[in-house]
Parts: sequence; C-alpha cells; structure tokens
Amino acid sequence: MKYLTLLLLFPGLVYAQQDSNPPMEGFNADDSHPQAIEIADQVMASMGGRAAWDNARYLSWTIFGEDHVWDKWTGRFRWQGDSTVVLMNIHTMEGRAFKDGNEITPADELLAGAYRDWINAGYWLLMPYKLKDSGVTLGYKGEETMANGHEAHVLTLRFDGVGLTPDNGYDVYVNKELNLVEQWSYYADADADEQPRFTTTWEGYESYGDIMLADTRAVVNSESNVRRVSNLGVYSDLPDSVFEDPNQISLASLTETGTY
Repeated sequence: MKYLTLLLLFPGLVYAQQDSNPPMEGFNADDSHPQAIEIADQVMASMGGRAAWDNARYLSWTIFGEDHVWDKWTGRFRWQGDSTVVLMNIHTMEGRAFKDGNEITPADELLAGAYRDWINAGYWLLMPYKLKDSGVTLGYKGEETMANGHEAHVLTLRFDGVGLTPDNGYDVYVNKELNLVEQWSYYADADADEQPRFTTTWEGYESYGDIMLADTRAVVNSESNVRRVSNLGVYSDLPDSVFEDPNQISLASLTETGTY
C-alpha cells in the first residue's frame, strides 16, 4: 500500500530530514508510512544524528553473557563466550575460532554462530539506528501509553527477505517528547501472531562518544526479568590486537587502549 493521500496532504513529511538521514539501500520507502519515516528521522537526531552514527567506528558490548567488539567500518568482529574466541569479518564471513587460545578447525559452525549473534545481539543494542535499514517497511500504529506511563508513537517494523528471521516483526514505542525508543514488542511471526512474544523497555540512555545507547531491557510486567548491556563503549580507534588476539581479553580494558 502506498500512502499517496498523506503525501498529498503533507508533502514535506517524508523529505523534511531525508538529506540528514538517508535510508539504507533497499529500505521500502514506497510502502512505509510517511509519519513513521519522519519519526524514525527524529529518533536518529535524538540519538546523536546520522553523521555521529556513521562516524562511530568501533563498538563494544556484552549481553546474554557474551562479548562483542565490532569495527563498523571494515566488518571486523570479535566474539567471546566462555573460553571461546571468534575473530572474523562479518562482510566476508572469513575468520578463525579458538578455545583457550588453541585454534579450532574447521571453524565454519562457530563462525556462523558468531555471525548470528552479531545480528541478534547487535539488534538488541542498536535497533533505534536501524529503523530505515535495507528490507524494512515502517508502519504507523498510532499513539499508546507505555509501561512507564509516557506517551508514545508506535511504529511497526516488518522485513522483506532480509536477515536470518525475516518473519519477525516489532512494534517500536517512541517517546513523543524525547523522540527516544523506550519500549518494543517482538513478534516471531508478524503476520500470524496476534500478541507479541514479549515486550521490554529500553532504559538507561547515556552518551558514548557522540551517540546515545540504552543499557537496560526489562520485560514488562516482570520485575525479575531484566537484561543489562555492559562493557558499552564507542571508540574512534582500537589496536589491531583486539581483532587478532586469540586469547580472552577484558572489554573493560578497552577504555585504556582505545580512543574515544
């Protein structure tokens, strides 16, 4: 469906911030709601802006008990879990895997697993920056009150043949005053599921370098089910050893070796 009527009524709605936050190639602008696109641009601006996001080269984070360091410019990626280390490039899928510093061969399964984790764990951290990604269709669901009592615009994210789980979908709740994502709901099958599998908050926004990240995901209506993202860092420079050392490293040490 194309939102021709809204475009005619509000011709500046889609293009107001297009130059400052152009969509990724393959974003479904034709079938996306113009108000949802405008809100996505406002989210990007509130998170630091597109230029700041593009210039944020290195990111580190720990979630679900696993460490991640990503060179966003080149695709180099370090994954750590227990005694296992995977060093790879997510663009080429080439890399090596190690356990206790000893190389594991063949490494195909571990490389594929690290890549899946980069997609999943990365989305849990960076979703607000990916609202206009390739294959995404943005819808506008209306206004709702979030679990924290704040009023929100609700966007719908649907995917067309991208990622490992293209049937997934999300409702994304954007604080109407702050233009920050403060809640999301997950649907395993966006076409079939009448209710989300879970809804969590997005809390704890802080500045890292020139961008903002949120470190807490609390399941709504569950006081005990809280996920925290630790070892958050955004760096302009990191030593090559971060992507070459087969031994476990402390992500906390990156604050000493990296440059913001």
